[in-house]
Amino acid sequence: MRSLFGVVAAVMVAATLAFLVLPIAAIFIRVPPGDLYTSDLALDALRVTAWTSLWANVAFLIVGTPAAYLLATRRFPGRAVVITLCELPLVLPPTVAGVGLLVAFGRFGILSDQMAFLGLAIPFTQIAVIMAVAFVAGPYYLRGATAAFDAIDRDCVDAARTLGAGPARVFARIAIPMAMGGLGSSWAIAFARGVGEFGATIIFAGSLQGVTQTLPLAVYAQFQSDFDAALAIGGLLVIFAATVLLLVKLLSAWQTRSRSASRSPGAASA
Repeated sequence: MRSLFGVVAAVMVAATLAFLVLPIAAIFIRVPPGDLYTSDLALDALRVTAWTSLWANVAFLIVGTPAAYLLATRRFPGRAVVITLCELPLVLPPTVAGVGLLVAFGRFGILSDQMAFLGLAIPFTQIAVIMAVAFVAGPYYLRGATAAFDAIDRDCVDAARTLGAGPARVFARIAIPMAMGGLGSSWAIAFARGVGEFGATIIFAGSLQGVTQTLPLAVYAQFQSDFDAALAIGGLLVIFAATVLLLVKLLSAWQTRSRSASRSPGAASA
């Protein structure tokens, strides 16, 4: 009976693996992508993706890290509601996120008068790409960072406060280093999600080559005219996603080793 179950389980694993890997492998089997990576369209999309993703990540690292620390360490009325609202973009369809951004910050949006007064025209600019990426990917970082801060040893934090360290010093010198593994993993996942963003970006920022056209938008644009080029650019995204996944695994392994070392008798006696 056990041997039969083992055979069935192995077949299910093989079927699952084949289903998940075959479409990815087919991208590279269908067309060698190396010759197409240097096309102007691919390089423009890569530059736009790198630039906008960098600023979107800077934004939610600066804002999201202290926000996550507050949500993890403070209990206040309405905390569950606040966390739910912060996580809501995780379950929104990206197209709905794009429409929401457009009606909030667009030319005829609810903040159009304020935008006009400040002389800002956000839609269909790189700022719109940054906002779309931050809106869609930021909650991934916030959620993971909150869990990372929630998992740190509270005794160390309390001991630092007892020794006279202020809240800012505890946050910067104690909490962040102790949660660094979880923060890094959350950042990697959010970064990968932001690079792959499509729906909110195309609605709020458009797809202008060299301006707002990111790699996913370039794949869509080339799909209609040059399928091989679309495959090649898609291969870039696959390689990037695999690199990020490997980074997440390495960060998780590093975090596990760090925790084991800190809990070992030798570390305690030191």
